[in-house]
Amino acid sequence: MKIAIASGKGGTGKTMVTANLAFTLSRDGQVTLVDCDVEEPNLHLFFPAPAVITEVTLPVPIIDENTCQHCGLCGEFCQYGAITVLPTRVLFFSELCHSCGGCMLACPNDAIHEEPKRIGTVAVSTPLPRLKHISGMLDTGNPHAVPVIRAAKKLAVGDPLVICDSAPGTSCPVVETLDGCDCCILVTESTPFGLHDLRLAVDVACRLGIPTGIVINRSDGKDEAILEFCRDHNLEVMLTIPFDRGIAAIQSRGNLLCEIQPTWQNEFNGLFMKCKALCKGER
Repeated sequence: MKIAIASGKGGTGKTMVTANLAFTLSRDGQVTLVDCDVEEPNLHLFFPAPAVITEVTLPVPIIDENTCQHCGLCGEFCQYGAITVLPTRVLFFSELCHSCGGCMLACPNDAIHEEPKRIGTVAVSTPLPRLKHISGMLDTGNPHAVPVIRAAKKLAVGDPLVICDSAPGTSCPVVETLDGCDCCILVTESTPFGLHDLRLAVDVACRLGIPTGIVINRSDGKDEAILEFCRDHNLEVMLTIPFDRGIAAIQSRGNLLCEIQPTWQNEFNGLFMKCKALCKGER
């Protein structure tokens, strides 16, 4: 079973929900936690442990200027503008390259070959006896988050229960994280921005055909707008977490709510049971 936890906007408490759900479920069975927020991963702050780190690379073209006849076919083929052919030289913009390999096929003189270029890393650790933590990290300044997410998810293939913590928003990294998941938990807050961005996130999940439930975090009891939206879209509010100074203090110290206040484990176990029902179409 694969569960994605996402949010339309940052700061809703998505990572808090992810960390506490993984901690609670790992007490009874094996859990794999994948941090797919590769531009700003932070689950390791809740689960510090020594990690095995591997590099993530992409193949990029290397152009042999001695062989190249500057015919321009490689530049014409590239739809991303990564190659510009001038009369006497070739300009290559690696940040625009999508590593499709088409420029090599287009070159009539075999003047292009590929070499691996590092774009990030993936770290694997075991912070708890039944918890495997996989964390992707995109190198600073690199725009290719999706291949790093893909590499992190690949290390979880075959594991019985996988929880993926997505980046906030609705961009390509979020779509890549949700792809292949059995259900999605969207974490929101009862604010105008929270509702606006929840609409966008729900639309993405629906277009991907992923069953979706809602968690309201930092609730001040004035959730009418969110609840009305959920009723209109047949979405279940699976868990409501109050706006509470004690909870905020636990989080700010880098601790887990379900560890410091064990009664919350029942709530997160209930969240998981609702996810299972959602996956089976029972909601």
